Amino acid sequence: MTTLFALHSGYGLTTAAAGIDEGLFDGRGERVLVPFNSARVPETTVGIDAHAQLAPLRARFDRIESLDALLQPRHPSSWDPDEEELPVLRRLIERAWRLDDDLELCIQSPQVAPARTLMSLFPNARLTVIGDGLMTYSPIRVALPRGVVARIGRVVYADVVPGVEPLVFRESGATRMPVPTDRFAAALAETGGDDPALAALADGTPTALVLGQYLAALGLVEPDEEIRMQQQMIDRALDWSPARVVFKPHPSAPPALTDAVRERAERRGVEFVVYRGPVPAEIVAERVDAVGVVAGFSTALPTIRALYGRPIAAVGTRTMMRRLTPFENSNRVPVTIVDALTRADSPYAEPERLQLLIDAVGYAMQPKIAESLRPRAEELLRSMPAAERDRYFDPARSARLQLPGAPSESLPRRVLRSAGGVGRVEELRLTLHGARRRAARAWKVVRGL
Repeated sequence: MTTLFALHSGYGLTTAAAGIDEGLFDGRGERVLVPFNSARVPETTVGIDAHAQLAPLRARFDRIESLDALLQPRHPSSWDPDEEELPVLRRLIERAWRLDDDLELCIQSPQVAPARTLMSLFPNARLTVIGDGLMTYSPIRVALPRGVVARIGRVVYADVVPGVEPLVFRESGATRMPVPTDRFAAALAETGGDDPALAALADGTPTALVLGQYLAALGLVEPDEEIRMQQQMIDRALDWSPARVVFKPHPSAPPALTDAVRERAERRGVEFVVYRGPVPAEIVAERVDAVGVVAGFSTALPTIRALYGRPIAAVGTRTMMRRLTPFENSNRVPVTIVDALTRADSPYAEPERLQLLIDAVGYAMQPKIAESLRPRAEELLRSMPAAERDRYFDPARSARLQLPGAPSESLPRRVLRSAGGVGRVEELRLTLHGARRRAARAWKVVRGL
């Protein structure tokens, strides 16, 4: 038997390695890592097959077969062959990678290529989804073929929101298999390495960590808005009274962003240090013994909270929830989780209540795929104050889905709202047309024609 791990992120690789350590893949024969680089411009980033900090995790696998090398010069995300080509490609890849007939395929991001292509390429393989942080807690955003969904048996994910289960493929009955936080923390610690720049910061100085995300690149905010948000993160970090702020900018963020954050910190009279090293944010927080960590809606926040018990805070989450379009944007559940975990006196502090919120948001995002979650959404919304509903749910969408607490639809919207795939105006026209035809037939009968 062969188990293929088609992975593209360090977080996913850490999750898979921790799952191996936990024994979730014991007795499954040869383990083959199939790394690929999903960055828009792969040449500007280091893939998980070459990242020096990830070498200890790669050692869990018997061999590595690079998907990038196989597909070059094509980008992995554009690999979408015609269906009739799949049998030939399958035979070629089985020969190139020396695969047997008994195959398990473990994938990240199953809704897009290349993971989606690999699942179709091997129609008899058992499928396991490897979680990639908070995205795993969202429902799948596209309907996959029944033949694919039926083969997804497990979702293996880092349990960084303890007591809360991911929504991805819940509708298919896939088994949730959380990787315990201590196991995940141990695997993550192996990626820390020996970075002198980070070691110099582990000197006992009370330190707050601020993480950049570069949201302007996603089109969520304007560059000047992001500068203000990062400056607000400095202000929030100072609530913990640190002697120093360490700022870990996003690798793609422009220098102007860092300069603006530095200026804000220095104006507030706190020591400011930029850390651009390769060590993950979670390890940085642990190494500098952070008194608190601030970010936007980074997966690192709940991970740091769950693994190391550090205080966390977020800036701009409410703005993000309003800005995300369409409503089913895959970032919505991550933002919702971070917002709920970092609010003062959050009404979602208990896992059961947070699960209910995630289920309701997930249903509103994907009412067809996550149809079974509608009762959960109705349960939450019936008890929700108006301010809470407005925070997490779009009124127009709630009205369209006829959810509790939604505003009444206007007459024009009721007229235009689709019913069974036919617009109301068209439905009315067809009804009148049918009535006229029936009246005409009746008149003919009366006249004896």
